[in-house]
Amino acid sequence: MRTVIQRVSSASVTIDARVAGQIERGLLVFVGVEAADTAADGEWLAQKIAQLRIFADAESQMNRSVADIAGGILLISQFTLHASTRKGARPSFNAAARPEHARPLYEQFIAQLSAALGRPVQTGEFGANMMVALVNDGPVTLVIDSKARD
Repeated sequence: MRTVIQRVSSASVTIDARVAGQIERGLLVFVGVEAADTAADGEWLAQKIAQLRIFADAESQMNRSVADIAGGILLISQFTLHASTRKGARPSFNAAARPEHARPLYEQFIAQLSAALGRPVQTGEFGANMMVALVNDGPVTLVIDSKARD
């Protein structure tokens, strides 16, 4: 699984003119599922994301996690995170998992991330055309891939 994590002051996702999920201060997490991914990838990422110390403490140092600040998480599925642009100008999405494999792992990841955070996370809708709005705080943006655990 590959994630792009953004520290936000606020974020929301709208589907067909309906706000499906929104948070104030916290993390906007885009997740792409790869064909080789398993539930173990989701569990590792959930723990990593919930414990990331990227929020400022009293000395303005990044020493607090989203759990420490009682922040929210908005989780959005995004298969394009596994795009390959090696050949030509049109991206290939061959590494992205097929929906029948990706959807159950995405749904399990919602539960894993909620458990790691200790409360429900907000979400978009798997496979939907979504409009995501955010105010990036910092900006702070990280890419974490469960296949590159360094």
